[in-house]
Amino acid sequence: MKSIQDILKERILVLDGAMGTMLQRYKFTEEDFRGKRFADWEHPLQGNNDLLSLTQPEAIAEVHRKYFAAGADIVETNTFSGTTIAMADYFMEDLVYELNYESARIAKQVADEFTAKEPHKPRFVAGSIGPTNKTASMSPDVNDPGFRGITFDELRIAYKQQVEALLDGGSDILLVETIFDTLNAKAALFAIEEVKEERSIDVPIMVSGTITDASGRTLSGQTAEAFLISISHIPILTVGFNCALGANQLVPHLEVLATKTDFGVSAHPNAGLPNAFGEYDETAEEMAVQIKEYLDKSLVNIVGGCCGTTPEHISAIANLAKDYKPRSISAETVS
Repeated sequence: MKSIQDILKERILVLDGAMGTMLQRYKFTEEDFRGKRFADWEHPLQGNNDLLSLTQPEAIAEVHRKYFAAGADIVETNTFSGTTIAMADYFMEDLVYELNYESARIAKQVADEFTAKEPHKPRFVAGSIGPTNKTASMSPDVNDPGFRGITFDELRIAYKQQVEALLDGGSDILLVETIFDTLNAKAALFAIEEVKEERSIDVPIMVSGTITDASGRTLSGQTAEAFLISISHIPILTVGFNCALGANQLVPHLEVLATKTDFGVSAHPNAGLPNAFGEYDETAEEMAVQIKEYLDKSLVNIVGGCCGTTPEHISAIANLAKDYKPRSISAETVS
């Protein structure tokens, strides 16, 4: 099977869309989240989507299948909140390894199904590493600016546990995504490098930040260029942006990345901005029209969708992307 590094030089790869948007369609109840295993758990579990990899694995596999069938080359594991830090909300820190391992195993099994059917189009699994619900750069207490809710080392340890499980479960790529605080991302990248060194392995890394408002900065105050500089010391496959903004609003920030890096560039924006009810109204066709600008300007090497996107959105994006050549990247970067 060709490596993702080789394929990235040949064509634009398509990432999947939103897991949460798809899971909402199932209308899972508290009992569904609990399943038999967690029927007597002392704390509420509804909303813990990562847990569904254990209690509703068929649904998770079905979502992956729908995205691959829509044309995705890469699906993300159902592990956006898969750290001890985020799982503390549900008192499930002890389940973190199993959650990540099973999520990766499910995704890899489905990827292998599709690769076996279409060997000319191998499918890949990206281990999703979310930002956690704490920030290392800023104080959560406005009355105490010097206070921090988490330390770099606490983040590093938590991320390392997640990374080990994602790799053990079969992840081909590690995706550090929705980065609102670059210090958090640095902890994740440090943990990945630790695991790579300990295991004497190499694994492709995707890094994806999020621009939080019209100022064009991350939550921790960095511009696109500053964010890029902050993480460029690590050998990565792609750098990009996801979430927070729709496709149109991401264009200027992707232009900065595309002109200033030899890494691949990725983008998986939301389906527009949410309406007053927190829902996303942008259709697959409307989003594809906006994504076309990325392709016309040769801004991206990997493109997909974030909040509000569905297999319909990914299908429209994949149909567009197949007619374009990938953005040119340094051969040394992805070799």
